[in-house]
Amino acid sequence: MDMRLFEYTAEIEKKGSFTKAADSLHIAQPSLSQQIKKLENELGFPLFYRKKGAVSPTPQGKRFIQRARDILHARDDLLREMHDQHQEMGTELSIGIPAVTGGHLLPPLLTSFLEKHPNVHVQLIEESPAVLEQMTENGEIDLSILPLPIDNEQLATVPILTEPLFLAIPFEKQSWMTEQMQTFIYSVRKEPGRTAVPLKAAENVPFILLKEGYGFRRTVLDLCAKAEFKPQVTFKTSSIETAQSLVEYGMGVTIVPQMVMRETSARLVYVPLEAGPTRTIVFTYSENCYVSRAAKAFMEAAKK
Repeated sequence: MDMRLFEYTAEIEKKGSFTKAADSLHIAQPSLSQQIKKLENELGFPLFYRKKGAVSPTPQGKRFIQRARDILHARDDLLREMHDQHQEMGTELSIGIPAVTGGHLLPPLLTSFLEKHPNVHVQLIEESPAVLEQMTENGEIDLSILPLPIDNEQLATVPILTEPLFLAIPFEKQSWMTEQMQTFIYSVRKEPGRTAVPLKAAENVPFILLKEGYGFRRTVLDLCAKAEFKPQVTFKTSSIETAQSLVEYGMGVTIVPQMVMRETSARLVYVPLEAGPTRTIVFTYSENCYVSRAAKAFMEAAKK
């Protein structure tokens, strides 16, 4: 069976359209349809439901496409491994990372790595953690840099750093602030870095939270649950930078990792939390895919 047929079926399922798949594969749509029809005749069952404006896999088609993807991944793994054996260091490295974390963490890591391996071309993929986990599991990315927790059992993790978390509060007094919170702000202004507050102080105030699909959202919700309250979420965002901007303008409070704190902002107060919560950033890669020499070298460089 021609390996290209596996690529064709996987792309049709991904695009949900023969026309879009043909464009992506750079082949004529009638030719793609004919080859899939020929494959279906050979298999003895249809791979796709064909409806006007939409194409979706049949139950047999889903099984075929999943196995086809497994074969394609195994092929790509083999090619990467053989390429690595032939050369001292591969020339391609793909790294997945959320945009904000990447902006703070990647520059020093990349600088150090590329000084030693200038011939490696690094491709950065910025997506949400949920998307990056799936792409990493599928072997579409060599490795990703993500915060814990990662529940996907197909992904291995290597710790990079652990950092403290802080409660971000507007510097100026707001109408929604409790007396307790105003007291905390006064104490922090008087003795910065010395006053720690219980997270429960944020129980009855507007709370800004990340959207679904972000691991840090779960970290924050777990912390609130341990403090025995459910946050009064007034805004949800996909960016911790946006969350901090909302806090600056008095829209609520949020929890922030040390890495992204706006320490020069005159509109924010960062308060240490009594429980001393932290978050851990890790490298993650698929245990079912070949880990290239370039990926291993990048992780090793980060340790140093």
